[in-house]
Amino acid sequence: MTVGPHPPPWPEDPRLDPALLAEGDTRNVEDRFRYWRLEAIVAELDKTRHPLHVAIENFQHDFNIGSVVRTANAFNVAAVHIIGRRRWNRRGAMVTDRYQHVEHHGAPDDLLTLGIPVFGIDNLPGSVPLEGARLPPTCVLLFGQEGPGLSPESLAVCQQVFHITQYGSTRSINAGAAAAIAMWAWALQHA
Repeated sequence: MTVGPHPPPWPEDPRLDPALLAEGDTRNVEDRFRYWRLEAIVAELDKTRHPLHVAIENFQHDFNIGSVVRTANAFNVAAVHIIGRRRWNRRGAMVTDRYQHVEHHGAPDDLLTLGIPVFGIDNLPGSVPLEGARLPPTCVLLFGQEGPGLSPESLAVCQQVFHITQYGSTRSINAGAAAAIAMWAWALQHA
């Protein structure tokens, strides 16, 4: 929702951006962050970020990454880790990548340097249903690309692979939608 210029007198708050106060705020942010400087919003979010990390492979320029970043921002996760190509389509993020910590890694095994458990989300033989699974408070949920799913290199760093139970005829759920479901499942246990 867009808001116009702030009526005078302007509040005295160092978090507020004078340009936004004067011109209005067209950003996709919650009302509590209206007119705030970008750095102030990130600092406020950092105070309450969840210890959940989300990772997604980007070897074929996956268009779902923007959607994953936007959802990660909605769940206020610690960071999004993009594995593979540095470039990704930011349109789906709706500018939320400015408020979300996004890190790039060359290979899946770079996630092991985080020192926290990595869990894959993919509907592979031997995977365990996500519903009913106990996820630790601090972990990485790793998603493959649309189509091929998790790469063999990613599977090698996962302690366990979970799947989202499906009831229809499609072979898989869109990677962006699967990420949203998995973050929700984590939030039900820990948020």
